[in-house]
Amino acid sequence: MVFRGLGLQIVLPSSSNTFQQSWIASGRILFLIAVSGLGAIGLVVLSALWAGTESDAAALDRQRQLVNARLREQVDQVAHVIGQFGNGYLARVYPAALSTEGSSGLDAVLTAAAGSAIGQTAMSAFGYDQAFVVDEKAQLLMLADAQTEKRYRWMRPLFLPLLQDARFGVRRSTALNERTPSSMEARLASAAHSNRALANLMRLEGRPTIVGVVAINEAAGGQRQPMRQFLIVVRFIDGAALDELSRQQGLNGARFARTADADENEVAFQIDATANGEPIGFIVWRPDLPGSRVIGRLMPALSIAALVIAILFSVLLVRLRRSLGELKKSELHARQLALHDVLTDLPNRALFAMRFDECLAETQNSTERSAVALLDLDRFKAVNDTFGHAAGDELIRMAAERIRSLLRPGDTLARLGGDEFALLLRDIKDHDHVLPAICEAIVAELGKPFPLLRGEAVARVGGSIGVTVVPDAGRNADDIMRYADVALYEAKMGGRGQWRLYSPSMDGGRNARDILKNELREVLAKGMAPDGPHADPVSNRPGFGSLEVYYQTVHRAEAGYAASGAEALVRWRHSQRGLLTPASFIPVAEEGGLIDALGFWVLREACRAACKWPEDTFVAVNVSPAQLRRPNFAEEVFAVLEESGLQPSRLELELTESSLIEDNSDVYTVLKSLRSRGVQVSLDDFGTGFSCLSHLLRFDIDRIKIDRSFVSQLGTKANGAAIIGAIVALSRNLGISTTAEGVETDYQRDFLAALGCTDLQGYFFSKPVPIGELDSFRKAESAAGLLTTARGAVA
Repeated sequence: MVFRGLGLQIVLPSSSNTFQQSWIASGRILFLIAVSGLGAIGLVVLSALWAGTESDAAALDRQRQLVNARLREQVDQVAHVIGQFGNGYLARVYPAALSTEGSSGLDAVLTAAAGSAIGQTAMSAFGYDQAFVVDEKAQLLMLADAQTEKRYRWMRPLFLPLLQDARFGVRRSTALNERTPSSMEARLASAAHSNRALANLMRLEGRPTIVGVVAINEAAGGQRQPMRQFLIVVRFIDGAALDELSRQQGLNGARFARTADADENEVAFQIDATANGEPIGFIVWRPDLPGSRVIGRLMPALSIAALVIAILFSVLLVRLRRSLGELKKSELHARQLALHDVLTDLPNRALFAMRFDECLAETQNSTERSAVALLDLDRFKAVNDTFGHAAGDELIRMAAERIRSLLRPGDTLARLGGDEFALLLRDIKDHDHVLPAICEAIVAELGKPFPLLRGEAVARVGGSIGVTVVPDAGRNADDIMRYADVALYEAKMGGRGQWRLYSPSMDGGRNARDILKNELREVLAKGMAPDGPHADPVSNRPGFGSLEVYYQTVHRAEAGYAASGAEALVRWRHSQRGLLTPASFIPVAEEGGLIDALGFWVLREACRAACKWPEDTFVAVNVSPAQLRRPNFAEEVFAVLEESGLQPSRLELELTESSLIEDNSDVYTVLKSLRSRGVQVSLDDFGTGFSCLSHLLRFDIDRIKIDRSFVSQLGTKANGAAIIGAIVALSRNLGISTTAEGVETDYQRDFLAALGCTDLQGYFFSKPVPIGELDSFRKAESAAGLLTTARGAVA
């Protein structure tokens, strides 16, 4: 399929190949989507399983820690209880055991019957499974039946290590008590005394058991120690103790096992001996696993959710495949829109760049010459702001049609944006003749009036063109476009409504403008200094010269033609370039953003000079559109008037019609404020721009200045006199003063005075001169000086 527009062909793939490729691409996309969906579902399930497993592991570890802590707590409890029993209870029940001396007293105090009583008390009062009273050699000191004695003999070897530790503690306590202890020893003795009760976890009779030992007789301080006796208690933890542990810790089905024979749903916790860490046995129970419980409850819901998601994905895939088919059908149309401007249907910037790259690639190894041109409408913004965006769009379309009608079939016209266009002229064999013909025809066509809004408005804009030849100017696309932009800038700086062919010297011109811009910035910085305006412009000149204000007088169109005022015109006396007129540096000031500072300086100098003129004269100062757009411009003018002492009615601000067109609302506010204080406003070059009668009334214009182009036609063309007569008659009816510019002959002077112009200005009366050569006001200045001297003498 082929689309044609402006001689440019865009070849797109045929529909069959396009749809075949589309289906393949669509299938791949859908497959990736399906895999992604299944992966997401699997990831959710795996995440849930992992979370449940981690939760179960944490819960199981917590239960094991609780069981271990509970066992340690029971061991410590046995040691504490028998320690209290041995140190407190026995000392009160058997006080004779603490006072009897010698071995003979021992048989009297602590008999076998007493030992039996102690054991029975320990078992009945504290719930121990077995209790024995023994001496230091682990001999049984209590009445016991044969079975108990046999049982003790079997257990005795297992009690010996714990009994030895208990004897060591008792001896250490005794040794510390036989002499006066130091403070540190007293603390050690106290610790030894409180720690005489010992308890260990061990295996007895194949069962996990807590065994506690405590000394139950000890001589008072200063008495001879009798044969020491010890109470050994036994508590099995696989019976009632295990049941209690199971209830407290929530161990479901807890039981004791010698080996780790846990079932599939059970866990086994190993019990280690306190003395040597050898395994005693295992506590087996069914753990409470919250993760598994949650997963068990969620799995049905997750399964249903996965099924629903799978169904939804299937439906979505079907819909997507159908939608992709519809999208592929509109792809050709979308691609066409993506490469063309919507307003004009011209190729846009992207398509122009593609065609330009192709052109550069083709011309690298050939002798073909092409040209790139940048085109810009000169006064498009003024039309857009004056008549609205609808008129601006209509102007863009009409301009595009006019340009397109002048191009060859193989040329490309593109709209880059706004009022900017680009031309690609291929195969220009004789560019010395082809380029001028095309560019001049475009400039002439754009210079013709554009009827807008169904004939309700007419706009004259014109166009400027910058051209560069490919590959003469270079082979890099960015450089070539920059060369064309430099040429377009030269065309605009040359007065617009023309075209320029790029040459390397233009880059030098741009560099020169940049240098001039920097120099002007420095001159303005020095001129705006506190002592700058009062210094002599020649003797105290900055490094790049100084700014000066020249004045051209304005004369009354009546007998004598006396001077009624003067127009302030800025000059730059450059230290190297000589005296520069505004045409050489005003565009540079506008480009560099210096026009506001420059205009303010001229306004201040002009007001200071006019204070010395006669009171019935005025000074006219040109104001740029940029100054009018400043919200505080009126306040700046009032500050200058107050500083200089000039009456507001003696200041006349000259505006251009473009200033009024660009921003009506803001300009109206500024001018209204100025007019309220008496500042005069004049409209310069009336009739040469977008003349609109509504401006005269809306902005309350005080003076119209007739352009010199009409005055120069007097005596040569009848149209000039007719136009001037119409302007003067209009001004007279509206009560507006008129000043004719460019008066150079006495015939023009007399004719303009006869037509009714109120004021005249031109070389016939005076050229722009410095303030020191302004003869028309010299007498007035001298008189003002004498008056000042006289007043000073009186004072």
